[in-house]
Amino acid sequence: MTDEDWQPPRVLLTVDLVILTLRNASLHVLLVERGIEPYKGLMAVPGGFLCDETEPVPDAARRELSEEAGLDADALHLEELGVYGAPGRDPRGRVVSVAHLAIMPGLPDPVAGTDAAAARWSRADDVLTGRQGLAFDHQRIVADGVERARRKLEHSALATAFCGPSFTISDLQQVYEAVWGISLDPRNFYRKIQGTRDFVIPVGGARKSRGGRPARLFRAGPGTSLFPPMIRPALTPSPAEGRPQ
Repeated sequence: MTDEDWQPPRVLLTVDLVILTLRNASLHVLLVERGIEPYKGLMAVPGGFLCDETEPVPDAARRELSEEAGLDADALHLEELGVYGAPGRDPRGRVVSVAHLAIMPGLPDPVAGTDAAAARWSRADDVLTGRQGLAFDHQRIVADGVERARRKLEHSALATAFCGPSFTISDLQQVYEAVWGISLDPRNFYRKIQGTRDFVIPVGGARKSRGGRPARLFRAGPGTSLFPPMIRPALTPSPAEGRPQ
């Protein structure tokens, strides 16, 4: 084949979104039921094709957040997760996906948009274990998104993205337990948080609790990297595991 005969391959580009939040002290991922082929009726992560050749990929991710999940990208944590382009991953042809990870606290019940028949929050553990099957290679994308969050909790302040503007140390511990899938000792956790520079800052108030002292309120500090890091302990059952949802 000569240079004159060569034609560039036809490659389609999409964005996919792993949207994580905590519900009932358990890590959940947003899934949509596909309303069109391929895989009509199966669950998948939200996403879609770029509008046209001029749309930047980050803009496409922000648009899909709005169209597929009704979420404002400016109000949540959003980062690029990875590129997925294995041949055969999409029966429509050679489709490459730029996946993104989105995290926000207190997300409401979703409303399906565009080509989705329905949308719901599902326990991330159900996806990771295969109890909840997904279309395309979305199980792998969700697994990569959860693992990214787990790793970043060790060395960055990502845990505060799962919390509201103010939170207690117990709220923060709940984030680590849900994302890591382990149980943590409250006193050890409190000491680690207090010993980590610029992680959280007191806001001067307290939250009343039943049968105990009011819990101090904090907000995210200026630090983006944790020192010393919050190293993930060996796995033990989390208190949220097996809890009715």
